[in-house]
This record gives sequence, structure tokens and C-alpha cells, in this order.
Amino acid sequence: MSKKIGLYWFTNDLRVNDNPLLEQAAQQVDRLICLYCYPSITPFLARYAQQTQWGEAKKRFLNQTLADLDHSLTTLGQKLWVTPLLPYQALRHLLTQVEITDIYVDAVAGSDERQAIARIHQEFPSVHIHQQALHSLLSEPQLPFALEALPSTFTQFRKQVEMLPLSASIGYPRVLPPLEKNWQLPLLDIVAEPNHSAFIGGEQAGLTHCQNYFSSMLPSCYKETRNGLDGMDYSTKFSPWLALGAVSPKTIYAMLQRYEALHGANDSTYWIFFELLWREYFYWYARCYGAKLFRFSGIGEKKPLTSFYAQRFLQWKHGETPFPIVNACMRQLNQTGYMSNRGRQLVASCLVHELGLDWRYGAAYFETQLVDYDVGSNWGNWQYLAGVGADPRGSRQFNLEKQAHTYDPDGEFVVKWCGTACDKLNALENLTLDSVDMVDWPIAASASHPIHHPQKKESSS
Repeated sequence: MSKKIGLYWFTNDLRVNDNPLLEQAAQQVDRLICLYCYPSITPFLARYAQQTQWGEAKKRFLNQTLADLDHSLTTLGQKLWVTPLLPYQALRHLLTQVEITDIYVDAVAGSDERQAIARIHQEFPSVHIHQQALHSLLSEPQLPFALEALPSTFTQFRKQVEMLPLSASIGYPRVLPPLEKNWQLPLLDIVAEPNHSAFIGGEQAGLTHCQNYFSSMLPSCYKETRNGLDGMDYSTKFSPWLALGAVSPKTIYAMLQRYEALHGANDSTYWIFFELLWREYFYWYARCYGAKLFRFSGIGEKKPLTSFYAQRFLQWKHGETPFPIVNACMRQLNQTGYMSNRGRQLVASCLVHELGLDWRYGAAYFETQLVDYDVGSNWGNWQYLAGVGADPRGSRQFNLEKQAHTYDPDGEFVVKWCGTACDKLNALENLTLDSVDMVDWPIAASASHPIHHPQKKESSS
């Protein structure tokens, strides 16, 4: 009998714990290749983010995660191979060199990855492709609706799924098949730089963070503190490890259930589950809408009344807008790779409504910088704020002055991230947006566009 050779393509499932697909591979094949395709800045991303490289914090967190996964695989007799090739190129190269019988890959939300899988399936029909949803609480057969009939709002989705029974997380595999070595690909040596930031990449660091959080009493007051702007304790901070799949949502849900059994359930512990459901919704949202996630008009047909102004976008990216609270949030992002949920809402509202920019530029920049970038949550939330996504009420505009007074009343957050650089930005009525026009001609001071703050009804969130 011929030996079965498997290829496990890691995507956003960078863990060995609670990985039923890896367990399936261990049971079905005789030899195994574990591969990760290092992400590159695509032409689409370069155009809209106006970036040629990943943010340093994002890259460091990813490299730490990959190094940790490689260590875990080594203890199981395996190794993680990391290639700079695009997924389709890498898989095709391997399939032409090795008689691979089975491919194992997460049921990814990203449309580019799904397209690569479809092309491989078409070109190599004899290869069995095994997929499971490793990035979600529910599998597609568990959904009480067809994926193409995904509810149009989160509330409708939540009401249909929040009472469904969830399958339990599983532990670590005991052993993995030995290495398959007879192949060649361009490979990268991943160096995990040590850092002293709050976010250390990797499954072990992620599990430790989650265990420490649920060992405290913070979950019982989460709902009251979740809108904070700075610090580690105001929110769960699960998202960086969830985004890369270093920790599974089922593992976190199991920890939440144990916490509630010990300390009791309340509105705050429910709200942690509520946030997991938001993340769940955007996972299926991305699976449902595919490439529409990146369209200017979003999932509908009505295009926003926004455009692109290079100078305004640079001001926004660098935290040099006329809005101190926005500047502080953007500088926090650029230095740490992280921003609070409230901060993300404020800077998105600023980009779309105050600066009049195409929302995709903001979403793309977030993708290049965030340590917790998740395709569905990021692009889905930006659509939501821009009024082209899953929100029947249309776009959401925040009064930035009011938000600053509410969430940074003493200006401590602004001072921490901007210092004296924001002192001159206090008198907003004297500020202007543009020093050049759309074709970069200088604008006289009297002709430039002053900042106004329309008294529109803002989101209650």
C-alpha cells in the first residue's frame, strides 16, 4: 500500500491546541509537511494603505507566533516551514514535486486564500482537500441558516445563534506524522525578536494571558470598563491571539464558562460572550460576501460621497489631524500595533466624515499595522462605520470633541501619546484641513477648508 503524504497549510490557525484539523491529519497520513506562507503587501494593499511594509509591531508579533508554533511542532516530531511565496505558488510547487495525497487547511474567511484553494482543487482534482472552521465557535453545518442567507444585521444573527450548543475544545495532539523531506521551496528563517510590549506572540503567551485574565475578577466588570482607551485591564485583550488563531474562540469560551461557574454570571461576563459573537458574525460575513468586503460600495450598491486626498490621509496616518483624540489613537497604533475599540470607532469616523476619505484607505492601513488584524472584523467594521455594511441605520458619525471629553476628560491619553505636540491643536476653530488642493497646488490660507463640527446625532455606542 502506498504511503499517504499530507500537507498542512497553516493560515490563521497558528496553534496545536484545540486544532481538530491537525488531529485529523495525524490520524490519516503517514508523512506530513507543515507550511506557512508569509503574508506580503499585495498591490491592492499597497495602493490603499500607501505602505510597502508591515508595521514593526505587527511583524514582530507574527514572527513570535510562528517561532512558538515551530517549537510546539518540534516537540511533536514536526517542523514549520515558512515560505515567502504566495499560497497558490507554494502549494503548486509542492504538488509538482511531492506525491501529496491530502491537503489540510482552515476554512479561511479571506477571499484570496479561498481562491487559491479553488485553483488547486481544479488543477489537482485527485488531491483530497480537508477543511474545518478553526477560527469560529460554530461550523457551517451548525448554522441555523444557509450561509448565503446570513442575517443582514448582527442582532438578527445573535438571536439565532447565541443559544446554540457549542462543541467542546480539544487538547493537544499526542504525536504527529514524521517529516516529508524530499522537496524544495524558497524558505524564510523566522527570528522572534524579544520585546517588552504587552503583546507577546504565540500560543503559549496567548493561553497564559487568557488564564491570567480569568484568574482575576476583571471579567465581572468588563462591561463597565470596556470603552477605555489605554492600559491592559479595561478590556480582555484576547484579540491579537484570536486573530492569528494562536488561541481558539472555543478555548476562551470554555474559560469563560468555568469563570461563571466559579464566580457567577452577570452582564459583564455575558458581554464577553457578546463580543465573541460579534467576531463570529464578521467571520461568517466575510465568508458570505467574499470580495465585496473590499468594494467601495461594500455589500450594497450605493457608493459613499467620499474621495481621496493624499495630504489628509497622511495627516490621519501620522496622527497630525486637527483632532487631538484621533492623533493620540493613531500614534498609539503606529507605536504599539494596537488601538482600543472606542479609538477605532473615533479614527474611522474622522477619516470618513471629517476628512471625507474613501473608507478603504483606513481599513487597508489598519491591516498593515494591527497586531490583531482579522479580515472579517476589520473590513466588516469599517463598512459598518462607513454605512456600506451590516447596519440598517447607515453611516455613524461621532462628535469627536464630545467623545474626547467623555473618554479622556483630563487629557491624559492625549498627553501620553502626543505630548506637547497637540497643545496647538486645542483651538479647533482656527484650524484648516488642507494646505494643498487635490493636485498638490498650494492653497492660500484664506481659501483653505476650515474644520467644522456639525451637530449630528451620533452613535449611542
